[in-house]
Amino acid sequence: MKKPALFLSLVLLSSASESHSAPVDVGGLITKVVAIPGSNYCHLRFAAINEDTLYRDRPVLKDPSEGDIIDFYGPCDYDPLGREEIERQRAEVRRRLLMDSDPE
Repeated sequence: MKKPALFLSLVLLSSASESHSAPVDVGGLITKVVAIPGSNYCHLRFAAINEDTLYRDRPVLKDPSEGDIIDFYGPCDYDPLGREEIERQRAEVRRRLLMDSDPE
């Protein structure tokens, strides 16, 4: 008896969060979906930072049509060009460079 009720509540929760999905044109966000209604936990989608600008004072996001999209789960007010995201993407570039230079 508990399983159908749990399933139904998950379906309702899922559909409720999907109804909040909308394209957003603020700060480079493509979509912003509140994962848990009433919370500050969201699923954000935004373009990656252009690698040519990653080490500049003012990095720039790639054009979303390039297809390099970041799926992020966390605070709804997360900044795609904030210090935390810049550092994360810089570390990813360094990791790729190390993998490419590995002789094995």
